[in-house]
Amino acid sequence: MKNNIFAWFSFLALSLLLVSCKDGVLTDTNQDIKNLNWDYGQKIKMTVTVDDINKEYDLYMNLRITAKYKYSNIFVLIHQIGGNQKESVERREFKLALPDGEWLGSGSGNYYTFQLPFRKNYKFPQKGSYVFTFEQNMRDNPLRQVSDVGLRVEPVRN
Repeated sequence: MKNNIFAWFSFLALSLLLVSCKDGVLTDTNQDIKNLNWDYGQKIKMTVTVDDINKEYDLYMNLRITAKYKYSNIFVLIHQIGGNQKESVERREFKLALPDGEWLGSGSGNYYTFQLPFRKNYKFPQKGSYVFTFEQNMRDNPLRQVSDVGLRVEPVRN
């Protein structure tokens, strides 16, 4: 009986692994924000390895907040380094809610999840590792009610 259960779970895990590999997503990871307080000094770093520079990719900042987050937007600094290029930094504003307060992300319980596009149809200049760093750039320090921040890089779907 134990062997059958183990074999079934092994098959299920392998199937999930194969299905997740087919979509070509390079990374989709998040880091927890300690005590839901994103401090200026807490820079969220994510590394992605690019092997195919002929593909175009869509890049997203993953964000998860609680319903108690008091703003309808968020400003972040996005740093990129890699591919033998100088570090680039861009300041982005992402809208999180409508003027009436309705959240634009998907909700589950007291949490709202967002995938915020910051580069569409992007071609990496060289093969190799790229490091993306996210810093909160709001007036509040710490920025309260932020649960986690991450990066998703996926090939453009035609």
